[in-house]
Amino acid sequence: LHDNKMSTVNNHHETSRKELEDASRLPALETAYTDILRHLGEDTDREGLLRTPLRAAKAIQFLTKGYHETIDDILNNAIFDEDHDEMVIVKDIDMFSLCEHHMVPFFGKVHIGYIPNKKVVGLTEFLCFVLVSVQERLTKQIAVGISEALQPKGVAVVIEAAHMCMVMRGVQKMNSRTVTSAMLGVYLEDPKTREEFLYLSRRT
Repeated sequence: LHDNKMSTVNNHHETSRKELEDASRLPALETAYTDILRHLGEDTDREGLLRTPLRAAKAIQFLTKGYHETIDDILNNAIFDEDHDEMVIVKDIDMFSLCEHHMVPFFGKVHIGYIPNKKVVGLTEFLCFVLVSVQERLTKQIAVGISEALQPKGVAVVIEAAHMCMVMRGVQKMNSRTVTSAMLGVYLEDPKTREEFLYLSRRT
């Protein structure tokens, strides 16, 4: 109980520190967005844009908050001892993030599978494994994060996403999807286990 209280206090202190850092950086971000709009030829003094730089600054802080989060922050003491060694699959997790190449959104679905080794995690915590990154790195980050936290027999992650940098610019392929995968442990070593995960994750 004492450890849980200390963890709660530490998390509160970390949250408070992050909020203070965000507040201190907000004026510089607001100024940067004002400059961007002016360089695009906009009149930042017109009514419709008066608060746009501030709103954009707050939005980018929220969208990039994953840069400052750790695996411990995400799991938040949600790991449990459990005598369970059968495959666990959480699929169709909605994902929204930013591409670090163009700072535009990509979104799609994440499918995660793992085979426990006496430890499991609350299913809702998987929803928080979305970090701001390129999709290829994000897929591996999720797999490695789960592996480090749970030390399972294996982890598999597949991400299917639409990238706005492809849809809105460049090749402008409206229905294009990028699929990436990362396999660790038995999912990498055992083709049958890998195929079982891929089959089950595709089922509707």
